[in-house]
Amino acid sequence: MELIFEMSKPGKTGVTLPAKDVPAETKLDPGYMRDKAAELPCVSEPEVIRHFTKLSKMNFGVDSGFYPLGSCTMKYNPKFTEKIAGFDRFASLHPLYAQLAPGEALCRGALEVIGGLESILCEITGMDAFTSQPMAGAHGELAGVMLIAAHHRHHGNRRKYILIPDSGHGTNPASAAVGGYEVKTIRSDTEGVMDLAEFKRCLNEDAAGVMLTCPNTLGIFNPHIKEICDLTHEAGALMYYDGANLNAIMGKARPGDLGFDIIHLNLHKTFATPHGGGGPGAGPVGVTKELIPFLPIPRVVKEPGGSFELDFDQPLSIGYISPFYGNFAVLLKAYAYILLLGREGLIEVSENAVLNSNYLKSRLREYYDIPYDGACLHEFVLSASRQAEKGVRALDIAKGLIDRGIHPPTMYFPLIVKEAMMVEPTETESKDTLDRFVKVMIELAELAEKDPGAFKEFPKTAPVRRPDEVKAAREMDVACLSN
Repeated sequence: MELIFEMSKPGKTGVTLPAKDVPAETKLDPGYMRDKAAELPCVSEPEVIRHFTKLSKMNFGVDSGFYPLGSCTMKYNPKFTEKIAGFDRFASLHPLYAQLAPGEALCRGALEVIGGLESILCEITGMDAFTSQPMAGAHGELAGVMLIAAHHRHHGNRRKYILIPDSGHGTNPASAAVGGYEVKTIRSDTEGVMDLAEFKRCLNEDAAGVMLTCPNTLGIFNPHIKEICDLTHEAGALMYYDGANLNAIMGKARPGDLGFDIIHLNLHKTFATPHGGGGPGAGPVGVTKELIPFLPIPRVVKEPGGSFELDFDQPLSIGYISPFYGNFAVLLKAYAYILLLGREGLIEVSENAVLNSNYLKSRLREYYDIPYDGACLHEFVLSASRQAEKGVRALDIAKGLIDRGIHPPTMYFPLIVKEAMMVEPTETESKDTLDRFVKVMIELAELAEKDPGAFKEFPKTAPVRRPDEVKAAREMDVACLSN
């Protein structure tokens, strides 16, 4: 497909500008002026429309096909939330409207949305307060680590480590390190959960906190979670809940009731706001009452009269972590989603997510290895080790899925599983969709037995076929980035 610059021909135009109605003279410093015309493509309006329409068809998203990307929860995004976020009285608000003199905010409705969402998230998770400011899941993680550090500083504690299981999300150790802590990795036991004996050996007065995903990235709920929380608190450390997998237990168990002190939530995962290229994201952080004084400013608080205002008077706060109040449109979408489903609907979300996951796992266990084969929740991990013995690796199976119109699962993660394929169907997919996925996965497993060489040609139908990943990494061509 041609680049739009390759389609360009001098003289073509897709727009007619009105005559100038201001003087041509300018008082700008000549150093800011172009000495030649901008190098923009000269194309007609139909060419522009057709070019970008073709590009859009090359993308894959939850609106175009099944997206079983484990741990990332690529669920369908309902369109009514987009409509609500586009309401003019929300979309046209300037954030500074909320920072007028106390009692004079011109966007109390927007503040009520933020306050209402934070209140509902407290109920769902068992936390005592939330901040909606973090602008992504990893940003929420970093904010959480900063809260841990602020708590220990305030109490005069000198702590060095954050304990994280080897099945944790990669952003966990990254957030801990950026937050100033060293990381101690705890290995998983034969059941696929954090080894309790090793955890006890590593837990001491130098531990600042423990970061856990629950259920973990294998889709397994740790049966020792209450004991882990109690031991952590006895050591003077804090429990951090990575909320990426809340979709599995929403309405069934509350992290706060289990003993967690801090939680971040990925609104694009559990609460159906757009993910990735459909973003931006949001990663609200909840805390127990002991940590409320450290939350970032400004906080949205409900006044005795019922109105919502901004509170900047928080002397122990970690300060500002984002411009204004987070990604408001994303918060609005999540709030609308929660209000539509209600209590029973949110419970049904988790029930159907777990049902779909276990259905796929039971259908595929005969054709792929399942290294940790206990009861799973919303996701599970297959291994292509059996196929790899024939020369067909997990990456080859992923390429085969692309050819059949299905986005691959998460590949080669968690790192503790060889040839890993992490599958999460979510609750939004029908049995027909799941059955088609099973059919394709079985076909690929059988092809790996009969004709493993066929996989070297996949994908045949994608715009980008099979690049040499090793060569691309070693011989990177970045010349275009410097032009």
